[in-house]
Amino acid sequence: MSDDELVYRRVLRAPRELVWRCLTEPAELAHFWGPRGMAAPADGIVVELRAGGRFETLMIGVHGSHRMVATFTEVVAPERIAWVEAASGMHTTSTLDDLGDGTTAVVIHQRHVPEAMRLPENRAGFLTSLDKLEDHLARLMQGDRS
Repeated sequence: MSDDELVYRRVLRAPRELVWRCLTEPAELAHFWGPRGMAAPADGIVVELRAGGRFETLMIGVHGSHRMVATFTEVVAPERIAWVEAASGMHTTSTLDDLGDGTTAVVIHQRHVPEAMRLPENRAGFLTSLDKLEDHLARLMQGDRS
């Protein structure tokens, strides 16, 4: 792994198909996309779920907004999704592994990560978005059981 790569790993207590849905549907992404303190309204998210399709998100916070514009490079439902961001050239690949016990291992591999995004505070912020995803999945799982 080179200096401009980051890898995040998380085991989520949800089936892979549900995790996939959360990662690919604007209404679900709106619940967790972006670090704590940022909101991502569903109407600011574009998902054209195919290689060559657009992936855009708008995050809004107290210190302003940030739009991420990317192009999907790979879509293999429900196993792997990848995109490259137009502005930075950063390439993100998310791999979902069904662990067979109702949980899903998620590995997010980012390459060509801009220096600012490699700073400890920005990496910590990224982890809060995974925390938000975990919380959202827990709510969905509770709803599925009732």
